Order: sequence, then structure tokens, then C-alpha cells
Amino acid sequence: MINKRPMKSSEWVMGELKREIETGERQPGDKLPSVVELSERFGVGRSTIREALSALKAMGWLDIRQGGGTFVKAPGLAAPADSALAEWMANAQSLLQLIEVRRVLETGIAALAARNRTEADAAALGEIVRRMERVIADERAGEQADTEFHLLLAESTHNPLLIELIRSLSDKLQSSMRDTRALWFYGDRRSAEALLQEHASIAEAVAARNERLAAERMDHHLAKVESVLRTQLINNNSRA
Repeated sequence: MINKRPMKSSEWVMGELKREIETGERQPGDKLPSVVELSERFGVGRSTIREALSALKAMGWLDIRQGGGTFVKAPGLAAPADSALAEWMANAQSLLQLIEVRRVLETGIAALAARNRTEADAAALGEIVRRMERVIADERAGEQADTEFHLLLAESTHNPLLIELIRSLSDKLQSSMRDTRALWFYGDRRSAEALLQEHASIAEAVAARNERLAAERMDHHLAKVESVLRTQLINNNSRA
């Protein structure tokens, strides 16, 4: 007999919340209790609740509004669980491939930006970081600032071929940032602040003209994104 893999706490919480939505206990537009309240209700840690909510959001059951709470989506916006999971896994695999490309390209871009940047480039990168801090509670504005940061970093290399290449990927870049923010559950302010600090540290290394450090910090940043994606793919493959 083949023993089933033990269910993770986050999977159990996700299943319970999804059941409540499917049975009508929670109606479209209903606001879910806070992470703290759900943690107390289910007797699990807050990180477990965040993982469950992140998975439900990725599968189309929830709308997480940064700073505004978590809401049940209308039936027409939530795909059936099996097809949603399959769609998410296909998207995550494609996203993972893009992250691999970004690690190859952007670590080099960060180093070259540190070598070639002008004072104006350094000032512009600093301003984008400050804008990211100002809009930390606004998910959509944060995505836009994140994308602009990476585009400006490429422009700071002053290499026309690299700039053209990154611009050609700009739509995919913005899409990848939106999806990874969903996985990381950026309604959690601590996660958003950690992301902000990573961008700030890259900008500081570029401003200091430290090529090695700029490349290392960019690689560290994208390695975390890749790790989150790989973990989610493993978890969902096990659940499928």
C-alpha cells in the first residue's frame, strides 16, 4: 500500500476556507477575518495562514487588497479548483523559466550599471526606491515602481543592446513581478518591506560603483524569487 503524503497545515487551512466559499458560508465580496484571527481560529502560525491565503489567491478564490483586507471573489472570477491549479502550475513553470533568464541577465546588468552609471542614474534609482517606499501599501503602484527600477538599472549600463533587450521583456517583467508578489502574499507588510530593502541595497551598490556587490545583491534577490516558485511548484505537484 502506498502511503499518502501527510497534509501540510497550510493545505488543511486552504481546504477549509475553500469549502466555506464553495458551500456559500462565505459569499462573494465577504471580507475574511484578519491573519491573526484566522491563526487563532485554526490553531496554526500566521505564516501558515499567509501561505494558505496566497495559494487561494493564486487559484482565483480570493482578492487580497494590500492594506485593505482579503475578500472572496465572485464565482465567475474563481476557476474550478482543478483547472485553476493546472493553469497556475503551467504559469508558474513559465515564470520560473523567466526568472532563470533574469538571473543570467540582471546580475550582469547590475554589475555593468555599477561600472557605467552616471550621477543622474544613481539619483534616479534612489528616487524610485523612495517611491517604492511611499507606495508600499499600494500593490499596483508597487509593481509599476518595481518594473521601472529594473528598466532603469538596464538603462544605467548605457549599453544600447542590453537596454533594448530588457525593454523587449518589459511586459513579461511586470507580469512576473505581479505573480511573484501574489505568491509572496505582499499584503504582509514585512514581506513588502523586505523587498524594498533588497532594491535599496542594489541601488546603494550601484551608487557606490561596487560591481561585485551589485551583482551579488541582484543574484540574492532573484534567487529568493526562484526559491519561492520552486517551493510552490513542488507543493502543488504533490497536491495534484
